[in-house]
Amino acid sequence: MTSFPVTKTGLRYGLASALAGCFAVALIVSPVRADDDPVLARVNGSEIHKSDMKAAEEELGASLAQMDPATKDENILSFLIDMKLITKAAQDKKIADTEEFKKRLAFAHDRLLMDSLLATEGKAAATDEAMKKFYEEAAKQMGTEQEVRARHILVETEDEAKAVKAELDKGADFAELAKKKSKDPGSADGGDLGFFTKDQMVPEFANVAFALEPGKISDPVKTQFGWHIIKVEEKRNRKAPDFDQVKAQIENYVTRKAQADYVAKLREAAKIERLDKPEAKPDAAAKPDTAAKPEATAKPDTAAKPDAKAPADSKTPAKK
Repeated sequence: MTSFPVTKTGLRYGLASALAGCFAVALIVSPVRADDDPVLARVNGSEIHKSDMKAAEEELGASLAQMDPATKDENILSFLIDMKLITKAAQDKKIADTEEFKKRLAFAHDRLLMDSLLATEGKAAATDEAMKKFYEEAAKQMGTEQEVRARHILVETEDEAKAVKAELDKGADFAELAKKKSKDPGSADGGDLGFFTKDQMVPEFANVAFALEPGKISDPVKTQFGWHIIKVEEKRNRKAPDFDQVKAQIENYVTRKAQADYVAKLREAAKIERLDKPEAKPDAAAKPDTAAKPEATAKPDTAAKPDAKAPADSKTPAKK
């Protein structure tokens, strides 16, 4: 199923206007063709090469994700044919001579240069060595963080929680009682929450769970979800996932961080004047010893670190 409309002529109206600027730059300045870059179609004598297909596929991205290879290639080639036809019609109407087009072309030109340079910087930074170094540092930090595996029984009132605790004190099986008494949707497996870190639970629950020794059962604990009885089954230091499991996340982080650092470096070396707002004037009345010290400009944090934590288990209402 396509994610954009296809007519009998193959014209993708939704994509044509969005991509016209970027493709205009790519098509106006055509690279030298290699012998292994065959011509796939001609439109009034203008050639469409295999390399054009690759450029279009990169630009269309997610719009082609659900297509099988044959359908995808057909749609891309049809789109490029339509683009050739429309480009010629636009040239005949002298659209390129309008001020609006010139502005959009200049923007597309600058954007393409920016994207190309940042892609190069990011790719150069995301080496196997850099990714493994980041992984090893993160794994060391994770090794000092504790995880707890616990069960819980969740009820509505404190009196119900006290009654459950009394049954447990008499020797009732925790897992069986959780199946019968707990209102937690995950109670079918005996209230087992699996392993979790302290910040994955609401504070009232986490503080008690991490204070208990394995095998011990808590007194009633109140949270926003109700009243809990908690049993800790096991404690351990958090284990880092295998490198291959998080390699894609690490590569994305290292790439984006390198790009953000590169932009920050350019900003530091540049003279940037903001004319859209008046420059803040220093407060003449401020005393030297009370005046706020200027803070260093923070680097733009555009690269979110990969989250190596286990995803929150939606079956338990105690999780944040």
